[in-house]
Amino acid sequence: MTKILVAYFSASAAKITEKVAERLAETIGADLFEIVPEVPYTAADLRWTNPIARCNKEKFGRKDVPSAGKVENFEEYDLVILGFPIWYGCAPNVVSTFIKGYDTAGKKIAAFATSGGSKIGKTAEKLKSYVSESAMVLEAKLFEKDVTPNALQNWVNGLLRQN
Repeated sequence: MTKILVAYFSASAAKITEKVAERLAETIGADLFEIVPEVPYTAADLRWTNPIARCNKEKFGRKDVPSAGKVENFEEYDLVILGFPIWYGCAPNVVSTFIKGYDTAGKKIAAFATSGGSKIGKTAEKLKSYVSESAMVLEAKLFEKDVTPNALQNWVNGLLRQN
């Protein structure tokens, strides 16, 4: 049986990514882990329309953003699904820093994102630079906040069929 981890970062007060991650983990019987920055974001930090907001400084400065906590027994997971709000067509730096902190050799890595209007972009392609060369980076999918359990299950079934 495939052991699956859903690791997510949720930024907004509405916790849209968190709700989708929880629904996904419950639907597929996966373990759930929240990626939390060591220094939590304030509302001002996330105001992407402000060019000097923390989220913009981190993204454009390509800064690592350490996360608090670690996934115990990460080596036991076969499939790791990363969830996050899409920032500039890719994962927020805290997610990239998080996944770089683990040995992903031989694992399948997939991602889902939520968005207020951005597209998924080249999210999956960009994740490849943060994982082991022997990891298989699968598709990235954009989900609306009201995605159904059936749609989530169908997506994961497709991921599991990929070799």
